[in-house]
Amino acid sequence: MTEPRWLSPTEARAWRAVRAFGTPLSAVLNRQLMSDSALSTADYEVLVVLSESADGALRAGELGRLTGWEKSRLSHHIKRMEARGLVERQDCVTDGRGLLVAITDHGRRVIEGAAPGHVDAVRQYVIDGLTPAQLQVLAEVGEVVSARLTAENCRAAIAETGLDQDGVALPPVVALSGV
Repeated sequence: MTEPRWLSPTEARAWRAVRAFGTPLSAVLNRQLMSDSALSTADYEVLVVLSESADGALRAGELGRLTGWEKSRLSHHIKRMEARGLVERQDCVTDGRGLLVAITDHGRRVIEGAAPGHVDAVRQYVIDGLTPAQLQVLAEVGEVVSARLTAENCRAAIAETGLDQDGVALPPVVALSGV
């Protein structure tokens, strides 16, 4: 067994800083959204992704990829949002096996009402407290870490299910290799 690569003091400081703001930031943003619009941060994330898509609808696999959610979590959450009239499931006309998730008119009104308060909270707790140089570094760091996590989550999903991002079975060699 190889020796663990322990964090240096600088690395440990950076990691602790991420941990110190991640959970409290999520909590304060969730409280703001729930208070102002009765949306959770998960609801908001799904509605933002759908509202920014060309037709307000995405294949379930693509929505999962863009949110970074596993199929099970997405499916359960979409059911809850559908019951509240925020989204609807639609059959995919180009693929009988496919499923689209679409934002409803009600969902669009809700996200449009929630967005101003949410962006005010994001500004208050993050954006306005940083210099332009710090914002640039934060964006670069977030993009690099996000890309690594997305790649890992995709590999894990393929290895676990043998399905691609749209839920289509992969050839056995691809499914086993995790590519």
